[in-house]
Amino acid sequence: MARETAPVIGRTASVNGIDMACEVCGEGPPLVLLHGFTGSSGDWAHVFDLAALGREHTIIAPDLRGHGRSTNPAGSLTIRQCALDVFALLDALGVTSFRAVGLSFGAKCLLHLATQQPDRVESMVLVSATPYFPEQARAIMRQVTDEGRSAEEWEEMRRRHTQGDTQIRALWRQPRLFAASHDDMSFTPPHLSTITARTMIVHGDRDPLYPAEIALEMYRAIPRSRLWIVPDSGHTPVFGAWKEPFARAAVAFLRGARGDEAAIRE
Repeated sequence: MARETAPVIGRTASVNGIDMACEVCGEGPPLVLLHGFTGSSGDWAHVFDLAALGREHTIIAPDLRGHGRSTNPAGSLTIRQCALDVFALLDALGVTSFRAVGLSFGAKCLLHLATQQPDRVESMVLVSATPYFPEQARAIMRQVTDEGRSAEEWEEMRRRHTQGDTQIRALWRQPRLFAASHDDMSFTPPHLSTITARTMIVHGDRDPLYPAEIALEMYRAIPRSRLWIVPDSGHTPVFGAWKEPFARAAVAFLRGARGDEAAIRE
């Protein structure tokens, strides 16, 4: 007899001066899913079978500050602050420890979470993370603007982000601010070595923002880490052809099952 799918519960918590939206579903150990920049919690349906994932985890998928349905009245955005928001949300939900998957922006947020309160992060998967912004990423970010966007781009962003066009323009203008910042993402190997979570690092070998050497630096610095360099892949290589192998490997790793390397090789 087929098991029923747990209902998705939309919640909003007032934390750190914002209204932070999230979706919660499933049963089991808490699993926090942190989306990429200009993304939202709904993006995870394109990565995981959420119904199956919810049979063994309580899934918590927030919209990070200024993204999706979450507000950002102050206008400023740092990845460090997003991590503080996530902790405040989890406190409001009564979650003390958790597993997590972060995608690009969300993976950088996870680095802050895992270094700010190491005891709370049991295991995590970092997809296209970086401990700092290399110059090649800064050069690309300096070119991002809200000007000249097509009608299709506006339509896609309006589907994801519900706080109006001011919210969307702020997101498109943010990369230039990241490019000028040198303190938000500035993790050194000694700092990364304080991470206690079992860590799986997933990185495309042709990432135009963060070269694969950076993933190797993290792998060498973070204790209890494993590294998967995805061949012929760019930034966020967990969609398309690599979606199912990634989902199997990530879930096996998070639950601590032996043979997660085998899941990667399949």
